[in-house]
Amino acid sequence: MSFSVGIVGLPNVGKSTLFKAITKIPVDIAPYPFTTIHPNVGVVHVPDERLEKIAKVIRPEKITPTVIEFVDIAGLVKGAHKGEGLGNQFLANIRNCDAILEIVRGFSDSNIENVLGEINPEKEAEIVETELLMKDLETLEALMGKLEKEAKSKDKKEIKKIELAERIKNEVSQGKLISEIGLTEEERSEIKEYQFLTQKPIFYILNTNGKNPSLNFKFPHLLMNLKDEEGLSELSASETKELGLKSQLDQLITFCYNILNLITFFTVAGGKETRAWTTIKGNSAPEAGGVVHSDFKEKFIKAEAIPWQKLVEAGSWKEAREKGWIQIVGKDYIVQDGDVMEFKI
Repeated sequence: MSFSVGIVGLPNVGKSTLFKAITKIPVDIAPYPFTTIHPNVGVVHVPDERLEKIAKVIRPEKITPTVIEFVDIAGLVKGAHKGEGLGNQFLANIRNCDAILEIVRGFSDSNIENVLGEINPEKEAEIVETELLMKDLETLEALMGKLEKEAKSKDKKEIKKIELAERIKNEVSQGKLISEIGLTEEERSEIKEYQFLTQKPIFYILNTNGKNPSLNFKFPHLLMNLKDEEGLSELSASETKELGLKSQLDQLITFCYNILNLITFFTVAGGKETRAWTTIKGNSAPEAGGVVHSDFKEKFIKAEAIPWQKLVEAGSWKEAREKGWIQIVGKDYIVQDGDVMEFKI
C-alpha cells in the first residue's frame, strides 16, 4: 500500500527545490514559471528508529523501511480551474494524491520571479484554496446532473446520494472545504470515489530565508528554508554532523505520515527480514495483513502480535514467547502503531 503527497503552490515558491532535497532526485529548477510540466515522482523512506532497534534484537539478513511517495506538481495560477496555465493538468495530478503539501513564499529574491508580485503567503494559500474549491464545485455540478439522470423516481438510495451531493455543493459554494464539513464516516466513505480535492488533508510549508521574520500566516505550517535544505541534502551524514547542521526533512516526512492518519507495524519474517509497513490507523489485523500479502487478508486465521518495546526488552522472539508477551490475535484485533506481527494462514 503506497500513499502519496502532492507538493503544490504557485510557480517559483520552492516546490521542486523541496522535491530535490527530500528525494535526492535531480530535477529542473529555474527562476521562471512552469519548469515542472510533467509531475516528478519520488519514493522516500519514512524515518523510524524503532526499525533499527527491532533489527538489533532479530539480527535479520535484511532491513526494509516503509515508504511514502512525493509528487512535484506544476505551479498553479489564478484561473487554473478554467484551464489557465497548466491548470487542468495541475488539478488532475492533485486528484491522484492522498494529501496536499502546499508551499507558500516567504522570501524575497529579485532573481526568482514572483508571479504574485508581493510576499503574501496568506494570499497565495487563498488563491490555491479557491481553485481547489472551484474545481470541486464543477465536479459536484457534473455529479449531480449524472445522479439525477440515473435516479429512479422512488429509489431511496439514489435520492440520498443526490441530497448528500446537494448539501456538500451548498457548503462548497460558500467557500467551505469538504474536509471541514461535518460529514459522518459513512458519508465520507460514500464520496471517496469522487476524489474531491478539498476532501484531502492539506498542510503548509512557509519557505523563508530568514529575512522576513514578521510574516503573518494563519494556517498550520512548518517554517523551512528550502534552499538550505537542498544544500544539506547534498552533504553526507558525517559532514552535517561535523558542521553542526540539522535538517528538518525527517520532521516533515513524519508530519506527512501523521496527517494521513497512518501508522507503522513491523514484521520479522522468521528472523530473515525486519520490515516496516504502513497501514491506516484503526485497521484490523486482516486489513494490515493484506498490506504484506493478499493471502494474509483473504485467508487470515490469526496473528501473533507484540509491542515493539516488549520485543526489544525480551531480547528475542523466542524469549518474548517464553515470557508470554506475544499475544494471539483474531480478525477483530485493531493493529497498534509499533506492533510487531507474524500472520498465520
